[in-house]
Amino acid sequence: MKEQFQRIGRFIGEDNVSHLNNSSVAIAGVGAVGGYAIEMLARSGIGKLIILDFDRVSESNINRQIIALHSTVGKLKTDVMKERILDINPDCHVIAIPEMLDEKNMEILFSADIVLDCIDSVKAKVALLETAYRRGIPIISSMGAALRKDSSLIRTGDITETYGCPLAKQVRTQLRKRGIGKGIECVYSPEQVDFKYIDPSEDPDAEDGTNGRKRLVLGSLAYITAIFGEKMAELALRRLLPDSVLSSK
Repeated sequence: MKEQFQRIGRFIGEDNVSHLNNSSVAIAGVGAVGGYAIEMLARSGIGKLIILDFDRVSESNINRQIIALHSTVGKLKTDVMKERILDINPDCHVIAIPEMLDEKNMEILFSADIVLDCIDSVKAKVALLETAYRRGIPIISSMGAALRKDSSLIRTGDITETYGCPLAKQVRTQLRKRGIGKGIECVYSPEQVDFKYIDPSEDPDAEDGTNGRKRLVLGSLAYITAIFGEKMAELALRRLLPDSVLSSK
């Protein structure tokens, strides 16, 4: 076992570290939540990481995204994240996909043991969740982290159990129309926010993003998005390891 993973090994056992070294996780969305999830998985010794994001680092990302620095502004997020992963663990096999989600690259994501959905677009999020659900592919989804300030309210649970989150409501509604109910685990916060979801293409205040895609601009705090990402990583590790390893009992 490599020295850098010795403290993990002393805690969960060398066999489980070896299992993580031989596991793969795919992450769609290398932003505020996805970046921290990837960071935690890389430091936990996941042997293969597939990362997908079409966007480039912007100066407005610096307040909350782990890969966003003045030195990385303008660079592809997948390129910056891949370099960071390999600096953490040079033995990690990283597949970087600098593209918007589509049917073709979705197949690459589905080659992993588990998929993390950290996408902020409802349409793309629902498409990914529906496809994974119908094909029986383990997937964990992040709901809205923006506009929250109370970290103690961050929850995990089935998508059908979520409440108080405008994004989760939209996702639940769209999935229900497709005949999908229970079975998708997610991270969310029920903290009340003064926001009603509007499709970015219909919002006059939405800004033009990369590839001409409209995006909502919502305030966010670094410690909230970081915890969302860390909870996503925790749920992935709990799925990959035996139940008793990370049990608090």
